[in-house]
Amino acid sequence: MMLDIFPVTFRLLLTSLLWLEDTPQPRHQATPRMLFQLRHQHAVTNSSRVIFSDVHPYTYAVDTSHLVTYKPSSHSAFRSARLRSIRHGQNDGDLWQGVETLGPDVTDRETLLALAKIGSNAYFAGPEAAWYDVDGFNTSIPVGWSPTDDGLRGHIFVSSDNSTVILTIKGTSAGWITGGGGPTVRKDKLNDNMMFSCCCARVGPTWSPVCGCYNGSGRCGQNCVESALQDDDLYYSVGVDLYNNITYMYPDANIWVIGHSLGGSVSSLIGATFGAPVVAFEAPGEKLAATRLHLPSPPSTHHITHVIHTADPIAMGICNGVTSSCAIAGYAMETRCHLGKVVLYDTVTKLGWSVDIRTHSILNVIDRLLTQELEWDDEPPKGDDENGESDEGEGVSTRRWGWWGGKDDDKDKDTDMEKEVRLAVPVAKEEVDCVDCFNWEYGEWAK
Repeated sequence: MMLDIFPVTFRLLLTSLLWLEDTPQPRHQATPRMLFQLRHQHAVTNSSRVIFSDVHPYTYAVDTSHLVTYKPSSHSAFRSARLRSIRHGQNDGDLWQGVETLGPDVTDRETLLALAKIGSNAYFAGPEAAWYDVDGFNTSIPVGWSPTDDGLRGHIFVSSDNSTVILTIKGTSAGWITGGGGPTVRKDKLNDNMMFSCCCARVGPTWSPVCGCYNGSGRCGQNCVESALQDDDLYYSVGVDLYNNITYMYPDANIWVIGHSLGGSVSSLIGATFGAPVVAFEAPGEKLAATRLHLPSPPSTHHITHVIHTADPIAMGICNGVTSSCAIAGYAMETRCHLGKVVLYDTVTKLGWSVDIRTHSILNVIDRLLTQELEWDDEPPKGDDENGESDEGEGVSTRRWGWWGGKDDDKDKDTDMEKEVRLAVPVAKEEVDCVDCFNWEYGEWAK
């Protein structure tokens, strides 16, 4: 083949350009509103076995839009390509197939609100006080989900014609920080510290790392930290098995994946694996985990959408350092870079919110952000620390009433918050020049 005469790096670049020329474009035509029913709950047993529980159907309405996504030709081909990446650092340009599909309309506030409520319900086994009633929800008592199961949890919603399935994945349960308590706390924390730390959650000399890859003086074993993240008991591997189970249950369905926090990051990794449309709310940066897992890179990950606001130190990647709230609670949340595109709500500048870990909860996103009929302009947020070293709240105006925001007595000072704005939802954009763990050195050293 003529391309073989060129260096490997140039060949990869040229191949990606050829992909772009042949990239199918989504059609600009009317798309249907889909009605989804909650039909199954999923959970993972103590032995990492995925189990399902059927429930009485509940109905949710979601607007859709056309999008182009890239799916692997088969799951076995994906596994082979991933293995070549792990062993030889090779990328397979023939793995991906561009297809047009229906995904959620992420430019519509009501759609994001409905998906956030569906994602919030993943934190509950069934209708409880905080379960959201959305468009025709009928009260029922679900069965078949043991409260002692301590792994990945969530729900499965199915459209009325069985054409589309929504998999929702619960985020971290961490007591007062987010998600409450429960039997999944230990494994949730392990996954957080494995996926979002620079090196085995080794934040300081007093920390007990979750793997043995630290080599001293800011150095981390590359092969070691990659191998540690590929444990079959970690949520990415469990999520892949869960997704495959759903494809057996609904072989002709289009599958979307929704999640909050840790659940959003896992959703994104599953979406990158299978080409499934994803909406992730307030998810920590998962791009480093995707690299360490050696997930083959599709020509585009624009089917993955992150919804983030600037007052959340976890999603913004600034809840780090030994004095941060995350570190005090034992979480090494050190990454900030996301796959796909990010819908970034500048709540600090526009709404006067303070940067605070309590803004991370999905309930906060629903009640204080998506429920409100606000408009947004297309300006970048101000005050972001470009080197990623700021603690939460550093460099942010404090002219407000703490975390819950509010109005300053001197209204003349707030004229910049009262700018005319244009959009119901900020434009989704790729993160530019985002780098994780720049102050670490990765390689192989003799111990």
